[in-house]
Amino acid sequence: MSQDEILAKLKKSIAETDTDLAAEAAREAVAAGMEPMVAVNEGLSQGMKIIGDLFDEGEMFVPQLLIAAEAFETAMGILFANMSDEEKSKASQGKILIHTVQGDIHDIGKNIVKTMLSAAGFEVFDLGRDVPVEEVVQKGKEFKVDIIAGSALMTTTMPSQRDIISVLKEEGIRDQFKCMFGGAPVSPEWIAKIGADAYSETASGAVEQAKALMAEIRRG
Repeated sequence: MSQDEILAKLKKSIAETDTDLAAEAAREAVAAGMEPMVAVNEGLSQGMKIIGDLFDEGEMFVPQLLIAAEAFETAMGILFANMSDEEKSKASQGKILIHTVQGDIHDIGKNIVKTMLSAAGFEVFDLGRDVPVEEVVQKGKEFKVDIIAGSALMTTTMPSQRDIISVLKEEGIRDQFKCMFGGAPVSPEWIAKIGADAYSETASGAVEQAKALMAEIRRG
């Protein structure tokens, strides 16, 4: 089987939420000596993009999204099975800390974004919901993340996003992190006002924004 055929099979396995097919295609990729990140970027991630677009359009639902993510993770486990932790870290798309902001207990949207980011090859550290601003900053430093992402689902909790930026500035470490925020009441205007780096209205859009932010980081 050619590399193109294997990549097409990897893509299909995710797009069709077929965990068994994903495992089979991943084993074929390993047997063919394919670079794991080629298999991820040109195969699995292409299938996940289809899933994300369908989800955003209301043609795919949370249970199917979770099955697709499970298929993705199964394939990833096979592709990276023989790699050291250091090699896996180098292959990562980047490190992201994600949470629902202080005072807010809504986490369905955050969990969907986390799933999409993980499936796109990011290392995701999920702090959960109603997370104090100081803890967000402390964990960002502890985990040495590239991006801090926070969701606010109520107008009354949006200021916590602004407060994260403020604390980072107060500690003199704002330039060490990219900040990406979202949630129903959040807008591009709000993001610009508080001095954050990115916003997305959808889960698949959040993945694209995260990739763009990582490209900025790597360009220096």
